[in-house]
Amino acid sequence: MDGPVIRTRDGVELFYRDWGTGMPVVFLAGWMLPSDIWSYQGVTLADQGLRCIAYDRRGHGRSSDPGRGYDYDTLADDLASVLETLDLRDVTLVGHSMASGEMVRYLSRHGDQRVSRLVFLAPAATPFMLKTEDNPDGVDASVFEHFRKEVLLRDAPQWLTANARSFVVAETSEPMIQWVMSLLLRCSMKAAHDCHRAMSSTDFRAELPRIRRPTWIIHGDKDASAPIDLTGRKTAQLIPGSRLKVYEGAPHGLFITHQERLNRDLLAFVKHGD
Repeated sequence: MDGPVIRTRDGVELFYRDWGTGMPVVFLAGWMLPSDIWSYQGVTLADQGLRCIAYDRRGHGRSSDPGRGYDYDTLADDLASVLETLDLRDVTLVGHSMASGEMVRYLSRHGDQRVSRLVFLAPAATPFMLKTEDNPDGVDASVFEHFRKEVLLRDAPQWLTANARSFVVAETSEPMIQWVMSLLLRCSMKAAHDCHRAMSSTDFRAELPRIRRPTWIIHGDKDASAPIDLTGRKTAQLIPGSRLKVYEGAPHGLFITHQERLNRDLLAFVKHGD
């Protein structure tokens, strides 16, 4: 493995990047994406006096592909390994899409002693995606199962190509889209499949109200992957004192399409809490 790694409690090696000095910000990438996706935040915020750490989830990017451990308990323990190994304190956690669940489950399992604030960026796992009797607005389990069996496991590259434009905006360049595609395609199929199952079926509704750290939810109102009314707004409603910031016209990949605005907001939140 080329680069620094952190060894988890069950022996998995996680590749990570650690740029800059100052207050630590730990970035967690979305489903199928590695730490590379945070490049445009990491460079900018490191230049502004923050320490930016991002790691590849197991089975993603340059990390080990163990073929197991894609449930949220294990993924949260991986985050704990990162924070403990690097002895990070007063941390701002920034989690995109699937990673919203990792942040919540980390707090439930390990407490918030090392964490000072959280940013849910286009959350896709919270509060609860699955349709049940007490969650009638969710998505039927058969829809998720069909996607995994008939789309993801049959021709993932074709699906990614067909949906790439909905991840960004019309002005996004084709080379940028191809770069994101190349990152997505580095993900282990086992990780992609099992992480999707965890993301679509894990219920975080009871855990969100227990969050006591300052929290922002940043979400685009044109997000086709994680519609704001299903995820972002409901997440904000369940976290006491949280703030929902809606980016008008922003898609799921807003860390690319709205990077200047996002970087300003993250810098303000980390340094000043506003």
